[in-house]
Amino acid sequence: MVQIKSPEQIAKMRAAGLVVAAIHAATREAAVPGASTKDLDEVARKVLAEHGAKSNFLGYGGFPATICTSVNDVVVHGIPSDEVVLKDGDIISIDCGAIVDGWHGDAAYTAFVGSGHAPELIELSRVTEESMWAGIAAMKLGNRLVDVSRAIETYIRRQPKPGGGRYGIIEDYGGHGIGTEMHMDPHLLNYVDRKRGKGPKLVPGFCLAIEPMVSLGTPRTEVLSDDWTVITTDGTWSSHWEHSVALTEQGPLVLTAVDGGKAKLAEHGVEAAADPLA
Repeated sequence: MVQIKSPEQIAKMRAAGLVVAAIHAATREAAVPGASTKDLDEVARKVLAEHGAKSNFLGYGGFPATICTSVNDVVVHGIPSDEVVLKDGDIISIDCGAIVDGWHGDAAYTAFVGSGHAPELIELSRVTEESMWAGIAAMKLGNRLVDVSRAIETYIRRQPKPGGGRYGIIEDYGGHGIGTEMHMDPHLLNYVDRKRGKGPKLVPGFCLAIEPMVSLGTPRTEVLSDDWTVITTDGTWSSHWEHSVALTEQGPLVLTAVDGGKAKLAEHGVEAAADPLA
């Protein structure tokens, strides 16, 4: 059952989304060589406290931290640790969320640690981020869930991979509904699976966390012995980007983007909905 939100509820989700955006800004600044992933978790905890928000990651299914810190070949669900210290040339995907008045926000980004990154890593992150925005732009009234999946996959498949071959669109993880819980129906694939059909129609009040995960090699993953950390099976590095998005009568509103998605959606010829908290 897909949870449809009222405009008033979307406004509450926007408040949670702005806390997530603040965590992103603070952790991005702190993700420097010599910082541990536990240091980044402490930064996120402070931002949540400053905003009077709660973490929706801490304790979720037993997860022991406030954010996920996924370095290099870790796709998702990396656990912050004093032992994982960032080095010049690493890439890190930081996934985090917040709860405000019972409503959830959830978003992720990939950051470059230090300098000297190979061009294929820079392009990997760009392709992953832009595929997310292609999916967000497909959140149009009357479209179906599969149209979002198709937009993400089509964008990725059309991008030439440096050195040849194809990008790996991670198969076992995808986006999801969000609202009074962090993970809700429907599950959003980042590729089209014809066996799943077209999915539900996108209507006002439909909210999704859109999150492509892409590797430089395989689409396949495995979970480490901590039961959380997900890595690529071939050791290739990966990127993860995510925003929570609400569809309104006026179009999509990117709940976890500071500007509501206005600038990036304009690149796709889509006008973002007005910010209810502006």
